[in-house]
Amino acid sequence: MTVQSVPQARSVRTSPVSPVSLVTRIAVAAADQLSRVGVVTLLQGQAGLKVVNDERAESDLLILATPRLDSRAVSLLRRSAAVTPRPVVLVVDEISEQELILAVECRVLAVLPRAATTGELLVRSVRSVMDGGGVLPAPLVGDLLKYLRALQKDVLQEAGLGAAGLTPREVEVIRLMADGLETTEIGARLGYSGRTVKGVIHQVARKHQLRNRSHIIAHAMRSGVI
Repeated sequence: MTVQSVPQARSVRTSPVSPVSLVTRIAVAAADQLSRVGVVTLLQGQAGLKVVNDERAESDLLILATPRLDSRAVSLLRRSAAVTPRPVVLVVDEISEQELILAVECRVLAVLPRAATTGELLVRSVRSVMDGGGVLPAPLVGDLLKYLRALQKDVLQEAGLGAAGLTPREVEVIRLMADGLETTEIGARLGYSGRTVKGVIHQVARKHQLRNRSHIIAHAMRSGVI
């Protein structure tokens, strides 16, 4: 897929990567020296941003500029993810759905179109990532959602689980519990023994590290299953 359409790029909110320091140290890697110089030039003079000399040096964020995710680029991303938790901004011409998933696994939080990346877009993306967000063109957001749907179908549904990691029987018990029914009443409604109902509740609490029934109900509500 060609990465394009800058106006369609969307900020994707995630949990914060790390506390934002006064100066964000940025390492830059590129497929060629000209691309590296171009990225460094776009970052020059930006308040609070400092480019470090070596891509392997200690830094808060990595920018990788490459036409596509070839073996060298993938190797660099994997090496970076293995040794440091720093997030990555990827500036690329083309990226497939499979490459996008691999990039996300290697801490890529922003994907920008190489041909249309301006200094303003690059700096805005860096600040968004360091603030716990991310930037993806709309088509790539669709690819990620498609992958997540496939993951739910292939993994969760195969195991008899829903998106919250709860089985249909567990959801039934929690819904009745949320309605205020006692253990014996839940058992009578569903045709289970009181011991079975208690077992289901205990299993949910242990599996999801929940403290009590109120915590279980809150978990199910946050997950949208009740």
